[in-house]
Amino acid sequence: MKSLDKKLAEIHSDPNCNAFILADAKDADMAFGMAAPGKSPEHDDGRFRSLDEYRDHIRRNVRQGLVDIMLMSVSSNEILTIRERIFDGSDVTPAIRANDTTDIHVARGASYPQVPARPFRTALLDHAQCGQVGCDIEDRHLGANLGLFSMTFNNDVNLDREMLEAYKAFRIEAEQRGFRHFLEVFTPNAMVNPIPPEQIGGFLNDMIARALAGVPSSARPLFLKIPYPGPAAMEELAKYDPHLVPGILGGSAGTTYDAFKLLAEAKAHGARAALFGRKINNAEHQLSFIQFLRWIADGEIAPEEATKAYHGVLAGLGIRPHRSLEEDMQLTSGIASYGGAGRAVSIPRTPAKSTAVEASTAPPPDTDTSWPTKPDGLPDFTRMTPQQRLAYHQARLAGTIQ
Repeated sequence: MKSLDKKLAEIHSDPNCNAFILADAKDADMAFGMAAPGKSPEHDDGRFRSLDEYRDHIRRNVRQGLVDIMLMSVSSNEILTIRERIFDGSDVTPAIRANDTTDIHVARGASYPQVPARPFRTALLDHAQCGQVGCDIEDRHLGANLGLFSMTFNNDVNLDREMLEAYKAFRIEAEQRGFRHFLEVFTPNAMVNPIPPEQIGGFLNDMIARALAGVPSSARPLFLKIPYPGPAAMEELAKYDPHLVPGILGGSAGTTYDAFKLLAEAKAHGARAALFGRKINNAEHQLSFIQFLRWIADGEIAPEEATKAYHGVLAGLGIRPHRSLEEDMQLTSGIASYGGAGRAVSIPRTPAKSTAVEASTAPPPDTDTSWPTKPDGLPDFTRMTPQQRLAYHQARLAGTIQ
């Protein structure tokens, strides 16, 4: 059983459990084209990595085994899942982006993200499952059997009806093929009939609940993926039906603290899943970044400590950070839609004194670097000071402890 299925079982059994689903979204080639793999770090001229380099990061992150889902395009899935079999024996579940609505067509110079989203699908489920049209039953397990379906509502009866009809057609096809999915719902990218900003979270929740009310368990999404709507709206969604399993998307790259704080804040208010694409892909060292996301999701470290420790790890690896630690401890505005439009939701800021910390590979002088342990010898995080937590996680990443 993959870690995703184990965690879903735990969440359905006890919605207040600590289980948290973490996904790496490496499906950006269905949105950004050439820019999808991200900037090539060895060049100062803004050149992009190649698609092969992008896929090599997928291979490494799957081997690490800390994410529960690897989301890819169908073309990457064909190479990595069907041909190379990188998910065989892994706890990570392969998944594909099952549709690509027009608001994620983010080509250079294009205006598509600024006009109301229209439904569109490039991917075929047969291609995801076996790599060709007309899969034999025994071949449907060769590829991905999980997909992301995305909808964007803009408060227009005709446009929103198109979205719902496209989702219905997808659900029928998916159920016929035994294909599972999770549902992404963006905030409006170009509202035809404007809604007051303070009502967007409620609008999103109502549209999700309404869209799924007529869907039986055989066709419902495993979990949701939405832009973080703020504490009140997230708690409302989580309490409405604990079996919806709400999750958040990462949005734009931002600072390291943006990513870590967003994850912690969303989980505190009911989220049980997070899918980070650009935040992981633009990190200086993806494996270390994912490790800290996992620790934050599991409640082992706070986002403030994690940001400082991550800079310490970069220094230890000899990697120059994109920003100074002081700059990386700032919160920037989050964007609620894939193409860079929509309402941003603020999350609480840390007091200023917590941001003025210098990066270091070791704790400050005269700081106790030992940490309290339980009777079985395992670390006792409940009794650790911030300095002890920092020292512990730096030691784990350095490989000096298990």
